[in-house]
Amino acid sequence: MYHLLEKRIAEAFASRIESLYGVAGPAQTEQPKQASFGEIAVPAAFQLARQLKKAPKAIAGELSAAVGSIEGVAAIEIAGNGYLNLRLDRGYYAAGLLAGEGARAAASGGKIIVEHTNINPNKAAHIGHLRNAILGDTFVRMLRAAGRNVEVQNYIDNTGVQVADVVVAFRHLEHKTPADVKKLIETTRFDYLCWDLYARISSYYAEHPESLQWRRDMLHLIEQGSGEDAQLGQMVADAIVKTHLATMWRLNIVYDVLPRESEILHLQFWARAFELLKERKAVYFETEGKNQGCWVMPGSAFREGSVEGDDDSKVIVRSNGTVTYVGKDIAYQLWKFGLLGKDFHYCRRHVYPNRHEVWASTVDVQTADSPHFGGASRVYNVIDSRQSYLQDVVVAGLRALDFSAQAENSIHFSYEMVALSPRTCIEMGIELSDEDKRKPYVEVSGRKGLGVKADDLIDKLIEKALDEVTSRHADEPEASRRRAATQIAVGALRYFMLKYTRNSVIAFDFGEALSFEGETGPYVQYAAVRARNILRKLEERGEKLPDFRAELARETLVRQLADESCWQLLLAASKADSAIERAVVSGEPAHMARYAFQLAQSFSNFYHEYPVLSESNPEKKTFLLWMTEYFRAQLERTLGVLGIEVPEYM
Repeated sequence: MYHLLEKRIAEAFASRIESLYGVAGPAQTEQPKQASFGEIAVPAAFQLARQLKKAPKAIAGELSAAVGSIEGVAAIEIAGNGYLNLRLDRGYYAAGLLAGEGARAAASGGKIIVEHTNINPNKAAHIGHLRNAILGDTFVRMLRAAGRNVEVQNYIDNTGVQVADVVVAFRHLEHKTPADVKKLIETTRFDYLCWDLYARISSYYAEHPESLQWRRDMLHLIEQGSGEDAQLGQMVADAIVKTHLATMWRLNIVYDVLPRESEILHLQFWARAFELLKERKAVYFETEGKNQGCWVMPGSAFREGSVEGDDDSKVIVRSNGTVTYVGKDIAYQLWKFGLLGKDFHYCRRHVYPNRHEVWASTVDVQTADSPHFGGASRVYNVIDSRQSYLQDVVVAGLRALDFSAQAENSIHFSYEMVALSPRTCIEMGIELSDEDKRKPYVEVSGRKGLGVKADDLIDKLIEKALDEVTSRHADEPEASRRRAATQIAVGALRYFMLKYTRNSVIAFDFGEALSFEGETGPYVQYAAVRARNILRKLEERGEKLPDFRAELARETLVRQLADESCWQLLLAASKADSAIERAVVSGEPAHMARYAFQLAQSFSNFYHEYPVLSESNPEKKTFLLWMTEYFRAQLERTLGVLGIEVPEYM
């Protein structure tokens, strides 16, 4: 409702500004600095003052007179030197909330693709991967809640260096055949085994640099896609992807499609993209220097001040004919926008417990009932900030091919790294030097095997949450306590990853994440549980929720909302749509997490200020029960956008 009125007010003022002054464009709205000033402010007079060479207060007077009445607005006041403060009609507003007005429409508009997670399928997922996946999944939920049509992709680099390294380790360090590895997949925690193996081969390369030729040879064989080594590479990648899907499901994260790098090569996606790049002279063949024999993109395409031949030119095809990551990613980005003239074949890869299907690309003939994937109008690539350079090259490739609009809509949704607090390292059994113990955070490294596996982290969080739940609800069945602990643990983890802005380096800490006080997931969950408990206790008394629409007439709502505190609490609870839209526009899930915390704080104030069940006045009790039910619905909806469930108890 708040979002609906914001839009209505902005449109009304934009229309009057154009008719009065001939200035076209949107009118901005904002929240007044103090609640006593009203509910919505319009600063248009200040924005127009310089252009019109007129005092803001005079412009505000003209606009106020010209805009007339706006449905849902009780008064327009001129404040200070020209602010337009609007006071909403409280009865109209509450009646609209009661009737469900302002609810989001079904998904519409051009398709948006969000690509996230993208873990190399060579070992278990770690804590750093979780920030990517949780940010990406939450952004998808935000977009869908805002009425956008979204497709979720998780790109699988199954022919890359990391997979090649694990295959090299199986072949040259472990001397395993494909049959041996198949048995390991069936009988061991394979992603954990590969975690250790990857660290071993990385150390071996460092001690025996000549062995890097194994990697180069293996990479070439896997890209060709034939022979026993390629079979082994595919076997490893497929098995690891299966474990990654299971890990992410634990965090309520699902995907629609898994495009695989192998099909980008074998279905000639890259070949087609390469021809386009050569035709448009976006790449050139280097005949001298360190990149001799390679096809490269000049640095001038993506770095200001660079010219062809500079050291910062990017290799797209190596001298041995293999394609770099960025080359394949250009082809992939072209497909996402429907510009390649080619499509994958698809097969059902996995069905989640909630029956949602995830499809994967395949070289086989297309399944007749597969959905249509790709063909987006906008693409968000959730990739950490260290990959900014490569993302710039991908966008440069689109521009070089004269796809300027798509380049503008190719967005690097970047974020900073996740580290661990020294206290958490110790709790996870990671040995630290005295120097590391004094640091604010400790960085992790997959190549060195230093880090926290995602599943281990989730297990530890559940264990700690279970201790807390058991201390409070020892009489509850063990399965019920574990379910609540799991929901609390996942909520704690997701909220911790979301509450910091994307450009912040974060140090994960168990104690901070699981706290029931402060800006945490459990604090917000606790507010929702409290709201549910009020309604549950009502039922235990043999009472039922009133028919709010029948019993809360508009004049009743006006009477009850004369209580300023009650009005401010209802207003805070009703801003979810506005919060979602602002978070989407800014591309910042942290704003949504912040709103969830503020909503929980508002309910806590409501809970302590208004003893709902003991209220003796029937009209007021009915109104307070509606407020409770409305808070509950808004808390659950907001938590749902954050991918967080509400436990039965805490």
